[in-house]
Amino acid sequence: MFQSKEIQLTYSAHGHTLNTGQVFSPNDEWIVFDHRNNDGDIKITGSIAMVNIGTGEEKLLYSTANQSIHGPGVGAASFSPVANQVIFIHGIRNANQNQPYDFTRRTGVAINIQAPQKPIFMDARNVEAPFTPGALRGGTHAHSWSADGQMISYTYNDDVLAKLAKTNPEVKDLRTIGIMFPKKVQVPDTANVENNSGQMFSVLAATVTENPKPGSNEIDKAFDECWIGKDGYLKPDGTRQQKAIAYQGNVRDAQGNTITEVFVADIPHDIPQASFNQSIAGTENTRPSVPQNISQRRITFSQKGVKGPRHWLRSSADGNLIFFLSEDEKGTVQVFAVSPNGGAVRQITHHEFSITSPINISPNGQYLSYIADQSVFIAEIATGTPKRLTARYEAPTQLNGAVVWSNHGNMLAFNRYVKSESGVFLQVFVLVDH
Repeated sequence: MFQSKEIQLTYSAHGHTLNTGQVFSPNDEWIVFDHRNNDGDIKITGSIAMVNIGTGEEKLLYSTANQSIHGPGVGAASFSPVANQVIFIHGIRNANQNQPYDFTRRTGVAINIQAPQKPIFMDARNVEAPFTPGALRGGTHAHSWSADGQMISYTYNDDVLAKLAKTNPEVKDLRTIGIMFPKKVQVPDTANVENNSGQMFSVLAATVTENPKPGSNEIDKAFDECWIGKDGYLKPDGTRQQKAIAYQGNVRDAQGNTITEVFVADIPHDIPQASFNQSIAGTENTRPSVPQNISQRRITFSQKGVKGPRHWLRSSADGNLIFFLSEDEKGTVQVFAVSPNGGAVRQITHHEFSITSPINISPNGQYLSYIADQSVFIAEIATGTPKRLTARYEAPTQLNGAVVWSNHGNMLAFNRYVKSESGVFLQVFVLVDH
């Protein structure tokens, strides 16, 4: 099991925040980050950069124009698994005091690392009726590439319905998830920087409703998703579902209490060639609809549901298991797993203390990575056997965020605060197996 030494890669006097996954370039030479020093600071953060693992060189990839305390803001950068391209959250370009960065006012922008400072708008945005099929009317974030780099999932909040909710109590701004795939979308009025055309065609992938029926599978929030497997998963009949997403959904139990359960959205592999009707664009009174050929299925039926720190679901590379955090019988946060086909839930870890970070899975599917007891841990999935890889840190030099595997599985990247003469800043560290 992983034998390593902790290596500090960054030293400059500003934040270096890693996303919760996909931070390594395809060849594992670079790690991408944004300049936040605290998780909630995307609004005030204006740049994306990367660091070379071999040399420690920091290279600026993108800086916003007219950055202020109100936005636009950038953050949460992810590397494509197959190309030297990163995608990140970008606030709407006309951000100001009256229209600040917000859940419904952000989009996905990509940069080719060979062409810094040249933004590529990925998801199209059109907040003016008539709405455009393939474009969205709000804000995307938490962008995650499929293993083949052909699709990107995201979390979404609708700007049109968020504004309607202020005058209509029957309408709520409900978070959901979606996917985008290569197919250019032209938006009519891009002179208005509220709108932009995009390189990708976007659709929502989970149906949410304002008032879920108690005891039903209806949800009012879909969030924190992951792609299942490198090539999907095997169904009970032996056929392979090549593209699918697992996500968290908030249901109501029989007593009306909110419980977060695990859901799966099966996506046709040929969805880029599908035809769509106007309903996927939404109206002034309705959010965009989910295409009929994307199915929604609940796979956990628990009493406790998903619990613990905010985290994104994770899948093994073979697609056989979906991993999530919940509480054991003592109320301690542990890792659990379930098949994408549903069935029994299996407890993986058995710590005496709670896991306090998002989780990730090694490329070979054998290990978990996470933070617990202010240390970096890995745990063998087959046995649950944990291993502490770092010292136990205390404030102000505490660990923060997720522990992310390299594409080859021989490195782990993570964030830790480091105190210097200039202040306390999040720096990037790696553990290298040897």
